[in-house]
Amino acid sequence: MNVETQTIEEDVYELDAKLVSRIRDSIAAHDADAIHEIFDPMHPADLADVLEQIPDADRAILLDLWQGGVDAEVLTEVDEALREELIDSLEPAELAEAVRDLESDDVVDLVEDLETPQQEAVLDALDDVDRAAVEQALSYPEDSAGRLMQREVVMAPAHWNVGQAIDHLRRQDDLPEQFYHIILIDPRQRPVGYVTLGKLMSAKRAVPLIDIQEDSFRTIPVTQDEEDVAYAFNQYHLISAPVVDEEDRLVGVITIDDAMIVLEGEAEEDLLRLAGVGEGSLTDRVIETTRQRLPWLAVNLVTAILASLVIAQFGATIEQLVALAVLMPIVASMGGNAGTQSLTVAVRAIATKDLTASNMWRVIRREALVGLANGIIFAIVMGIIGMVWFGSPLLGIVIAVAMVINLVVAGLAGTLVPVLLERLGIDPALASGAFVTTVTDVVGFFAFLGLAAWVLV
Repeated sequence: MNVETQTIEEDVYELDAKLVSRIRDSIAAHDADAIHEIFDPMHPADLADVLEQIPDADRAILLDLWQGGVDAEVLTEVDEALREELIDSLEPAELAEAVRDLESDDVVDLVEDLETPQQEAVLDALDDVDRAAVEQALSYPEDSAGRLMQREVVMAPAHWNVGQAIDHLRRQDDLPEQFYHIILIDPRQRPVGYVTLGKLMSAKRAVPLIDIQEDSFRTIPVTQDEEDVAYAFNQYHLISAPVVDEEDRLVGVITIDDAMIVLEGEAEEDLLRLAGVGEGSLTDRVIETTRQRLPWLAVNLVTAILASLVIAQFGATIEQLVALAVLMPIVASMGGNAGTQSLTVAVRAIATKDLTASNMWRVIRREALVGLANGIIFAIVMGIIGMVWFGSPLLGIVIAVAMVINLVVAGLAGTLVPVLLERLGIDPALASGAFVTTVTDVVGFFAFLGLAAWVLV
């Protein structure tokens, strides 16, 4: 595969720049017909991308031109930061039409982060039964299975056979748009198993449903954290799972698409928090983005001051040997990068429950040995550079030893800090970066300048 072909394949799902240009030209010309012609064949996810990528002024004009175009699927695909703006732009009748055909879990996802006026606008657009179901879901804890589940469930008594189940499905006119299992229940509405549609359709009518149920069956408590739900889906290769209340009665079902959205969201959240940028998006305004990033920049300022205080203790040493000022950022930078590598691996392993008490010390030992190995390799490189550059073998030895010390410490800190924070109930993705940076900077400067003061001056 040549580079050009590979680039085309990598960009195949991106919005075409020419298409975006046509859309903006149509907006500038206030050409509603052209807007509808362009948007009509597009997938809701691509329409959401368009709304997110065009400037605020163009988007306001577009929403005026595109009357009746924003439907429920676009609302569920668009970034949360824009959702309120889109809902405010819809007339009550348009909003009712948009949300009428959504599954209950999609409605909950749509309204749970909205302000109260927008929530009421959406809920008022629902009929009484759907509104009661959504309000019940909203009564469960945030980020719980109760918020994630859909109330539309396909179920059958456990004593039925295949023929009875198929006849029952054919008589229904309100089946969910997507479902993967028929959940088997006992007389008390408690799920006892489930049957895949594939096995249902391939079995003879007289076969009892209980004989073809799946081994993977497990239930999800309604209050369980959605992060744990997503982990269970990924760990046990689930397609769907029934949700039960405190008395083990069936109250809903979670499907794989919703679980994977949570899993993706958790991974994205960890990545953003490791970088100290919160949960912002490209559509956030300047003031919002500034407010999100300011606290962690302030924390980094404090860590930088701590590192500077260490440097200040060796001011006289640096004055006598200017080469130290040239080389000491290298030691701190290498330690910081090594610490970030270990930190990223550790935080992700904690999130996926791969790093546990049983293997923690083995992982810590491995990261320390990796730091030692990399430290020795780069110590040799920097030792040679120090000797050649400044003509001082002792300087080369000092920076080599400091490099080894800092990379070993970086490996240990990158693993131990998130583990300790997790034990204290603090999100390791949120707070680890600042602590690891502080450790590698302070240790790096102290080791390098302390050795230099002892050996060279």
